Amino acid sequence: MTATTTIQITEDVLEILKQVREEQGVQSYNAALRKILSSHQDSLAGFLGPKMSMKEILRDLRDEED
Repeated sequence: MTATTTIQITEDVLEILKQVREEQGVQSYNAALRKILSSHQDSLAGFLGPKMSMKEILRDLRDEED
């Protein structure tokens, strides 16, 4: 059994969902959301660039006087 839930979204998000629905050839917003979410299930490791050591991160945060 599936439950139906109402969510609030802005007009711009609705337009994106409409576009995804059309591009993916799916019948519902639920299917469009499922497509979007399933394509982003991978780890976000590396999303911000190459892994940096804590020393490298802190080096750029310190004042030159430290």
